[in-house]
Amino acid sequence: MAGPSRCSVSAAFQKHLRHLGLQDFPCGLGSWNKSRFNACTSPRGGRLGLGADPAGQEEAVPLGEESPEALMELLNDRHSPWALPPDCSPQDQHLREMAVLTPELVCGSNVFRVFRSLRIIGKGVEEVDEGLLQLQQLEELILSANQISRITSANLPRVLKVLELCCNAVADLQDLCAQPPPELQHLGLGHNRLCGPSQDKYLTADFWPNLVSLDLSFNNFTDLLGLVSQLSSLQKLRVLVLQGNPLALIPTYRGFLVDSLPKLSILDDIHIGPDERHQFHGLARQPELIRSEARVVVSIGEIKGVPDPSAQQQLEVGSEARVITYSYCVTYEFAEGEEIKDGSSTEVAKIHQHPVVATLDVDSSARDSRETRGQQEPAAMEEPKAHSAKVFVTPGKPWADTIDCSYRKEHTTKDLVGLKSYLASGTIVSVIEEKVLSWPVDADPEENAVTKGKARRGLQKDSAMVPVPRDKQKKKKEEKPCELCSDPPIRRTLGTAKVTLETLLATEDLVATVCDFGILITEQPLQLPSPEEKDRKKGKDKSKKPKAERESQTSQKTTASAKGKRKNKDAAELEEGRGLQPVPLSVQFQMQLLRWPSAAGTQSQESVAMAAGKTQ
Repeated sequence: MAGPSRCSVSAAFQKHLRHLGLQDFPCGLGSWNKSRFNACTSPRGGRLGLGADPAGQEEAVPLGEESPEALMELLNDRHSPWALPPDCSPQDQHLREMAVLTPELVCGSNVFRVFRSLRIIGKGVEEVDEGLLQLQQLEELILSANQISRITSANLPRVLKVLELCCNAVADLQDLCAQPPPELQHLGLGHNRLCGPSQDKYLTADFWPNLVSLDLSFNNFTDLLGLVSQLSSLQKLRVLVLQGNPLALIPTYRGFLVDSLPKLSILDDIHIGPDERHQFHGLARQPELIRSEARVVVSIGEIKGVPDPSAQQQLEVGSEARVITYSYCVTYEFAEGEEIKDGSSTEVAKIHQHPVVATLDVDSSARDSRETRGQQEPAAMEEPKAHSAKVFVTPGKPWADTIDCSYRKEHTTKDLVGLKSYLASGTIVSVIEEKVLSWPVDADPEENAVTKGKARRGLQKDSAMVPVPRDKQKKKKEEKPCELCSDPPIRRTLGTAKVTLETLLATEDLVATVCDFGILITEQPLQLPSPEEKDRKKGKDKSKKPKAERESQTSQKTTASAKGKRKNKDAAELEEGRGLQPVPLSVQFQMQLLRWPSAAGTQSQESVAMAAGKTQ
């Protein structure tokens, strides 16, 4: 028996019956219909209202009672206070109508014999108790979106054909397989906590001889070969759902299943046609090609809407001799279990995934890798989150109206569980601006002081010295080129966005999007007056005193002309502003999960990968 604090199926069922009000007006037995069901010798009994003459019934209805038609109208009229909500199930509506026409069939324990299907969804059920055995005719049991962690098969009706446990917390099938219903045809275990290979052994014909449909989607099965070897014993299996499992990320996943289970008709809600079977024919006999790894390609295209840094340089205050260099790159996160096989020099930074978007400074140059590690050490000490990830950086590009990154990188990972968690959480894409300040290198202070002293003492001797030929001067200049010393780069995050990748866990192979960060508002440089304008203004101020009377006479004429010029200038600026609308900051991002289209393609891809491994 369930404890008082645990919600059981039978308790939820009784609560649902009370909500339906099968014994309350206008349903059930009461003063509103007592004459129809009072005498057991009535020739019509409980069949009144189903085939009798309505006119005769209206004449026979005693005062104070209602006819079956009037009671049914109270149930079906959507404006009636006794009407069920529009989202109620057809079974609930049928029970209410039965409680009006034949209330003795749903009275007391008789109601248990009526149910063929029971749906209890999202009611917080934690236990399937023995009270469910009262429903002796139950063939369909839907318990989705509850909190069930274990099922005792002895409490399930033996005639059960459909058992749906989607979106629960089932982690072990041992209790369910102790005495499973022998006639079960559909078993739904999607979105639970099942992990292989300890649970693979319960998915055989020894426990489910009549199983036709099996849903194991969005669990944590990782062993494709082991699971297929168990499922192959289910001779009646025609529908299988495995999407959302880590093993579904393997490139040969679908082809291997199609060829290994020849009687399967639907895989992951997609029909298996003869052409697809022909494409993957023979793959089941090559298990050595099934590698437990996933391959993901990330592509980053054009960046648009980056403000022109030349306008920002006018705000900089400092030496005229210094050089300011701007570059732009894109960062994105990828699962930590990634293996780099191509020897790429792309810099990465290890972080922990956070549920909120955070700004992260990432260095794409080797000279500041030590500084980057110092910045990341505090993050590594934080409490671990759902999964950890690395930050990858595209090569820096100079500013342009449209910055073409032309970035493509293939990631190969063997941590399929970590990759699934990463895809479920999504990735963070950011656009980074890097500014580097540089200036010519000066000589050492001591050497510079000695050089200056010698220069002062030798001023008088300079006139007597023999001039150096120009050829030698050119050689000296070539021998000593102008070297630049640079400050550490200053990085600024221009935009950050989260990209959803959940569709890659289903049947989609590609996520292509444009991350829109909005319009960037930049500080405009101050337009300082030139020296000529200052002198002109001073001259006007001086001339105002002696010519005050003359200016007062001509002020009316100049004011009119100034207003006309100002209007023309404002109109021109307005037209120019309309033509130059600001472009929002955006970047093209694409992630593709590689899958092989046929058995021949799989073999060729594997041979290429093996050849590449030998050359490395």
